[in-house]
Amino acid sequence: MNRRIGWSLGALALLLLGGLSLFLYLQARPYEEVVDHGPSPTAQANPYLAAEMFLRERGLAVSHAETLAVLPQIDPHGHTLLLFGERARMTPREVDQVLNWTRAGGRLVFVAESLWDAQTGQSNDLLLDRVQLHQSLSKDLKDPPQEVEKDRFAKLTKLYLEDEDAPAYASFDTDFHLDDPNNVAQAWANSARATHMMQRVYGLGTVTVVTDAELWKTPAIGQYDNAWLLWYLSADTDVTVIYNTAHDGLWTLLWRYFPQAIVALLALVGLWLWQASVRHGPVQMPARAGRRQLLEHLRASADFLLRHNGQDVLLQALQQDILRRARHRYPGFDQLNVAEQWLALSRLTRQPTRAISQALSPRPKQRLSSAEFSRQVAHLQTLRNAL
Repeated sequence: MNRRIGWSLGALALLLLGGLSLFLYLQARPYEEVVDHGPSPTAQANPYLAAEMFLRERGLAVSHAETLAVLPQIDPHGHTLLLFGERARMTPREVDQVLNWTRAGGRLVFVAESLWDAQTGQSNDLLLDRVQLHQSLSKDLKDPPQEVEKDRFAKLTKLYLEDEDAPAYASFDTDFHLDDPNNVAQAWANSARATHMMQRVYGLGTVTVVTDAELWKTPAIGQYDNAWLLWYLSADTDVTVIYNTAHDGLWTLLWRYFPQAIVALLALVGLWLWQASVRHGPVQMPARAGRRQLLEHLRASADFLLRHNGQDVLLQALQQDILRRARHRYPGFDQLNVAEQWLALSRLTRQPTRAISQALSPRPKQRLSSAEFSRQVAHLQTLRNAL
């Protein structure tokens, strides 16, 4: 009887388990889920990767570099140079190199990096100054008319083209403004408040200056007409993008791949410093307090100054003190020439002029003997006390 009940309970459990499995199978629905792992390492290292891919899709040959060292190998004819890298350390020679390349027929597009300083008549951007364009803050400009501010695209930069009814819209940073004081620009693009792109002919080539290149980075390049504008500036040419990529430093790489070696090296350096700092010889016991008198302190201070600063510093201090006292005793002392100052000191101290000239004249480079140094100090002290 007990065995029959056990078999019945087992069969019931299997029946329930089978029913539950069938229910779950009928209720389950397959689905796909896309997990976003973020940008790839290549995209993280290259902020203009999407821009390069877009231009390649339009049939343009695109390459990138980190420095201007590649410029001599680039034929300016039918080529666009997108200078988006940091230019704070750009030298005048490199500026000449870039402008000569442009003058020979190249297209140059670069970002203005510095504000115009009206007081100095220049900015910290050598390339921007050479093309005779200035950059300022948009907040320093006059407010636009109210009807312009009501435009829902007021913060976007509009580029008007011939034979086009509507402008192209780009999302330049509206905090900055480009100015053309010498009327050298042939084309420009404005927002409601300021100008953010200017283009001028330069020799056989063209120069395009923009207030920023953030609109061509990922993901801003997919907004408005940003991608189209980049293609428009480099159409029918090969393109070289110059920018600084982010690389791990040497110490970061060493710590990543050789942490044990670095720890061992630091330990060895620490042990060497500890060994080098060990005092050699017996430790001198401190002198008794009864011997520490004022005269000993003065002698010790004088010996310390003589050892570390040399004789010239001590003699010059006395000479300066004599001149300071003379200025206090004799109004207009600084307006006298050296000979007149010595005559004035002779009258004040009742010392011969020759002795004063010997005391205050610059000393030769060679070190004085102890006796000569003592005589010189005594002579200077006599003059000082006489004042």
